[in-house]
Order: sequence, then C-alpha cells, then structure tokens
Amino acid sequence: MPDGTPARTLRDIPGLIAAGLARASDRAALEAVAARYAVAVTPAVAALMDPADPADPIAAQYVPHPDERVTAADEHPDPIADEALSPVKGIVHRYPDRALLKPLLACPVYCRFCFRREQVGPDGGVLTEAELADALGYIAARPAIREVILTGGDPLMLSPRRLRAILAALDAIPHVESLRIHTRVPVAEPSLITEALTEALATDKALWVAVHVNHAREVSPAARAALARLVARGIPLLSQSVLLAGVNDSEAALEALCRALIAARVKPHYLHMLDFAPGTARFRVPMERARALHRALRGRLPGHAIPTLILDIPGGRGKVPAGESHVARAGEDWIATDPWGAAHAYPPPVAAPGESR
Repeated sequence: MPDGTPARTLRDIPGLIAAGLARASDRAALEAVAARYAVAVTPAVAALMDPADPADPIAAQYVPHPDERVTAADEHPDPIADEALSPVKGIVHRYPDRALLKPLLACPVYCRFCFRREQVGPDGGVLTEAELADALGYIAARPAIREVILTGGDPLMLSPRRLRAILAALDAIPHVESLRIHTRVPVAEPSLITEALTEALATDKALWVAVHVNHAREVSPAARAALARLVARGIPLLSQSVLLAGVNDSEAALEALCRALIAARVKPHYLHMLDFAPGTARFRVPMERARALHRALRGRLPGHAIPTLILDIPGGRGKVPAGESHVARAGEDWIATDPWGAAHAYPPPVAAPGESR
C-alpha cells in the first residue's frame, strides 16, 4: 500500500474504507459481516495491498467481502469438529499421539477463510490459569501424547513471559517429545518476533514453527527478517498454506510462493484444501483443479520445495494427502507419469533376446 499505510491495526469497516481497502458502497453489507466475524488488518499486511487492484490477492485474504454473509448448505461452523474432539477447554485431541493446545483465540489478523472464524476474535479467549492447568494436566495424564501443537488463535501473540511458562510446563512432561507452534505473526505482525520472544522459545524439546503463508508477496522484507530471527535461534521452519481461488490458484503463484519460502529458509510443508467454514465458498478450488495444480509443481520445483496437498476430511476424520499420484495401476503393472506428462510402464517391459533398449 502507498504512503497512506495505516499506523494501527484496522478493526472496523469505517477504518478499512478510510484506508481505501474497502468500498463505501459496500458499507452496509460489510458491517453485517463484521458483526459476525472478527476484522483485523495490521499495518504490515495493509502495506502489502494494492487498493487500485480489485483482485488483489493479499486484500482477498484479509478484507471482508459481502459474500461472507451467505452460508452454503455444505458449510459448517466447526468444519473439522474441533469442538467435538475437545475433552477439556483449550485441547483438541484428534490423533492418539498428538494434541492441540489453544492458549488463546486472538490473532494479529483475521483471515476471511479461517475454519475457526466462529471462535477467534479480539476478546482473546485466553485460558485462565486454572483452565491452562487443566489442559496441561490432560496432556500429562496421557503418555500416548508425544507431540503438542500450540495453535489458536496465534500463540506468538502471547507475552514472552506467558509463552515461556507454557513451554516450560510442556518441557516438564516426559512423554512429550516435540512441540510445534502454528503462527501467522512473522507475516502479519513481524515486529512481534523480538529477541525476548525468540528467547522465550528456548526449550529442551524439539521445537518446530509452522508459518501460515499463502502468497509470495507475504514473504516481505520485514517477514524475512522476522523469520531470520527464528532461524538464528536454530528453530526449523515449516509452512502451511491454503489453496485459495483468487489468491494462489495458478501454477505461477504456487511456484512463486514455494520459491519465496525456500529462500527464507522455510520448508513448504502443507498446501491445504479449503475447509468448509461459513461464508467461504468464494475461495473454493475444485479437487480436480487442485490436484492438477499440485502435480504441475513437479518438474517446476525441486522436491524439497513442493508441499503436500492435504485434505482435512470434514467432520474431524483427519488429514489425508489429496495430491494426484504420478503412479497408477494398469492391469498387473503400473504406469508412471514423468514430470513432463509422458507415461512409462513400471516395471519396464522386458526386452526380447537380442533387442537393445
């Protein structure tokens, strides 16, 4: 965004209109959206937007849209059944060996496609000391839990003191072997990645940070500097992205995103199919197209730069790879398709005596 970049986070429709990020003619519709779903656009994110472009891929992710008022028949306020799989407040336990810990429900920005959009908001939803103790107690009482994922909301919005205390408590649970933090902060509010915060991430456990990034422009100079501060602490970085119509649903956009991530020392990890949260239908990419886009990355990018296309099966049934295979059965054998679309028998046909291959 040009020189008019706001100096504070924009949290209402009048502020977005004044900043040139929303149209005054849509005000009534957008006010209805904001009454239901939280709104926040940080200065760092606003600076990435082009108000002159009605199809700006950054604005599409963060600026409310009138279509959010419409809930499609197959959309659900809890599309992957977090609530049904929450035995105590702050915990989601979907897989035997890992659990989510949600210490707060506030985010620096509110994505218009968020699958937790009915839960997150500026009131924060911060666990009380008693609620946090119950959540940690749940983890401590279950030796099968070997990994804890801090999510929310955004855990890196916690104060360094609070974050350090939570990690220390998890450090003290012997059967927890590794930790993950899922965050938008390095992109949305990179100034929060301070020395104090990176020091708070010191832990005896293996710690990974998964950064949510959907477009190459989000890997801004400020974001790269924030990510570099995490890398300097020896923290390995992964990415989580969502395949979104109008944002990154082209071969060029996905290639640029993956290259930007690799250049920032972030391993592209997951490319999610959109969860069917209310009012998000405009972001859907059909499965057939998603698989074709994912397949096209093979041959355009090195293997370590290609994320796994992931479907979180609605209703809490778990994540599965959704990518189109390069290998398909053909009778008793298989056909392997190379990165350029040519098909090859596998195993290769046996050459006849005297025939060279």
